[in-house]
Amino acid sequence: MKRSCPEAEERDGGLRRAVTEIERLLGYVFRDHSLLAEALTHSSYPDHRSYQRLEFVGDAALSLAITNHLYLTNPDLGPGRLSALRAANISTEKLARVAVRHRLYRFLRRNSHALDQMVFDFTNLVMVEREEEIGWAPYGGSTVKAPKVLADIVESIAGAVYVDCNFDLELLWKVFRGILEPIITSENMDEQPVTTLYELCQKQGRSIEIKNWKRGFVNITNAFVDGDLMGIGCSEQKTIAKLNAARDALQKLSALEEPDMEVELSSAAGNGTAEEKGGSKQKLSQFCSKKHWIMPIYKIEKEQGPAHSRRFICSVQVETKRCTFITFGDPKSRVKDAENSAAFKMLSDFLVGH
Repeated sequence: MKRSCPEAEERDGGLRRAVTEIERLLGYVFRDHSLLAEALTHSSYPDHRSYQRLEFVGDAALSLAITNHLYLTNPDLGPGRLSALRAANISTEKLARVAVRHRLYRFLRRNSHALDQMVFDFTNLVMVEREEEIGWAPYGGSTVKAPKVLADIVESIAGAVYVDCNFDLELLWKVFRGILEPIITSENMDEQPVTTLYELCQKQGRSIEIKNWKRGFVNITNAFVDGDLMGIGCSEQKTIAKLNAARDALQKLSALEEPDMEVELSSAAGNGTAEEKGGSKQKLSQFCSKKHWIMPIYKIEKEQGPAHSRRFICSVQVETKRCTFITFGDPKSRVKDAENSAAFKMLSDFLVGH
């Protein structure tokens, strides 16, 4: 008679739950679940094949898929700018943030406390970034270097999908694009907190001054708005200290100037202007944060029209303590606008419900 091992059964149950959740996230059902099991296994986990081969395949497949997308959607860009865009979209910083956004590390089978600590430190820093910035950061906007293991997980899952669908690159992109959003475009690649802070102050007629000084090996940056200290950032790297100071100042300015959220959103829902202003994603994130809910998850549900005039329909999913809500936005020419449309409708639904 065969005896069951409780620990083995618990591990198998955990893997089955991981497979189910990732299939739900991707909207894709694996024919061969062993591929996904391999994609979720780190080399520190004994007696199992690690994700390294799938990560190798996924790295190459994602690079080619994003290359095709950028080539088709940017007919006027030269090879230099296209290369920079591709690098930004598949950088370790970008993919690590994808892993954090979708909480992929919890699915990884591993046996390394050092690895856990690195991921924990990075995740904590990323989660205090504004929701709008979590997906961008091609410039490395945190004081902790992104752990390569987080980007590896994204690439290994992509490799598992690519092999499972018989190396169909078009299907891989259709399945995987949603979790890579927001895609960094030519328009927003150069955006960063420093630029945003200067533009905001200029628009509001405020003075802005950024000063940097060193304490030992650490750079400390102060951001002054109208002579008042509004943001502080520190890092061994001067550039990152400046980015963090600007981000800190933006968050404090937002907190000082934003009126009561529900009153503002109620007014916006009545006249329909919030969607056009493009701030609905940020407002929905703030709303979820106040309720202590998981951050909203956005997904491209449909693409319409040829590449040069493509329109997107996005959905947004909000998971509360009691149930999960999903709302679809209107067709928009930019993914960011389509996400804002979905967020605006979700906010309107919540306000009507309350």
